Amino acid sequence: MAVTVKIPTQLRAATGGQADLTAEGATVGEVLDAVFAEHGELRDRITEGGELRRFVNVYVGGEDIRFGDGLGTAVSDGAEVTILPAVAGG
Repeated sequence: MAVTVKIPTQLRAATGGQADLTAEGATVGEVLDAVFAEHGELRDRITEGGELRRFVNVYVGGEDIRFGDGLGTAVSDGAEVTILPAVAGG
């Protein structure tokens, strides 16, 4: 199943400047593992100890996976996964 992964500006240095990636997987965790296989630097930027970092939000079709099954959230063919780290400022 091909899934589009949207990469925010602040993480694009880890993807060679790419804003959209295509990955395969049945769950968010599998999709992210496929992305990490190609862009390993992203793993440390968005996960810690195999879990999403506290300040990183991931959405499937606009729905926050924290309110679903987390990394086990199912993704369908053609789904859009968006990675969105929190940005602090003042």
